[in-house]
Amino acid sequence: MTMIVPGSTIGILGGGQLGRMLAAAANQLGFDVHIYCPETDAPASRSARKTWTADYTDRDALREFAASCDVVTLEFENIPVEAVELITQTGVPLHPGAKSLAVSQDRAEEKAFLNGINIPTAPYELINSAEDIIKALEKLGTEGILKTRRDGYDGKGQARLQDGKDAERAWASIGEVPAVLEARIPFEREISVIVARSSRGETTSWAPPRNIHENGILSRSIAPSGLDLKIEADARERAVRLIDALDHVGVLALEFFVLEDGTLLANEFAPRVHNSGHWTPEACQTGQFEQHIRAICGWPLGDTRRLFDAEMYNLIGDAGLIDPAGLQANETLTLYGKRDARPGRKMGHVTRRLAPRKD
Repeated sequence: MTMIVPGSTIGILGGGQLGRMLAAAANQLGFDVHIYCPETDAPASRSARKTWTADYTDRDALREFAASCDVVTLEFENIPVEAVELITQTGVPLHPGAKSLAVSQDRAEEKAFLNGINIPTAPYELINSAEDIIKALEKLGTEGILKTRRDGYDGKGQARLQDGKDAERAWASIGEVPAVLEARIPFEREISVIVARSSRGETTSWAPPRNIHENGILSRSIAPSGLDLKIEADARERAVRLIDALDHVGVLALEFFVLEDGTLLANEFAPRVHNSGHWTPEACQTGQFEQHIRAICGWPLGDTRRLFDAEMYNLIGDAGLIDPAGLQANETLTLYGKRDARPGRKMGHVTRRLAPRKD
C-alpha cells in the first residue's frame, strides 16, 4: 500500500460522532477530511472541509465523493455493502473492506464466522417465527435474548424471554424479522478488545477495559479491567485472530462476556472505532482514532501502551448538558456537537485519568 501523505484527503462514510472524532484525529495529522452522509447538519460535517449530503444508494454522488478522496473509510457498520463495493471499483483505496461489513451486519453470519475461527460465542438458534422461538428455548434450555439479525445497536431490536409464553410478544416487538435467539449467559463482567491492523498485517491492541451497560447502552468503560493478565492476553489474541481472518485494515472492537471461571465468550464485533475505546486518546500513547487514521493511510502503527489507568463515562440524554467548569483537573470532556438531547442519545463522554500505570 502506498503511504498517504499529510495534505491528502480522507473520506469518511457516515456523519456521526465517531466520524467527527476520526476527522479531528485526521486533521491533527495534517489531512483534509470529506464526509458523506444522508443527514443534514451531521456532527462530523462540522469537522470536515467538505460534506456530501446524499443517500448511500446514490451511485453518482458516491463516485463524485470517491474521486475527491485519496483514501476512504467508514464510521459505522450499517452502510450498504453495495456502496462500499462501488467505491472500491473506482480504484480509490477503502478500508476496511466489504468483508468486514458483510459479516458484522448479520448477527447469524457474525456468530458463524467467529465460531468458525475458534472464537466461541454463547449458544444460539436462528429464528424466523414465533414458533421457532419456542423450539429454540426448549433446545437451549435456558432464558434467551432475541436479537434482530440486522440493524440492532445500543439495545435496539432486542427482547428478553423467560419462557415460551413470551414468544409472540417478543416476535412482535422486533418487527417479526429474521433474528437469532441467544442463550442468556450468567457472566461475571463484560470486556472488549480494541485492535488495529495495518495493510502490512502489523497489529496492535489496547488493554481490555471493563464495560458496564445500562438499559442496553454502554455507560462506563474502566481500564484496566481487573482481570487476570492471562485472560486479558487470551482476549487480545482472539481479537488479533479475528482481524487477521477478516483481512481488516483499521480499528476493530471485539466484545466478550467473561464467566465466573474466566471463560471468554464473544458477544459481537464492530468493524470500526468503538465507544469502549474512547478513553484511549487521553490515557494511552496512541488513541484509537489516530491509530485508525495511521492504519488506513499506510503509516506505521503507534505505541498503544497505557500511560494512566482510566475511566470513561458516557453523557446520555440531558446528562450531555454538562458545565465544563465543573470538571476536575484529571477529566477531559468531549461533546459531539448534537443540537438536541433526547433520551438514550449519546451526547458526549468524559475521560477520567486515574493513577499512572505501574509496570
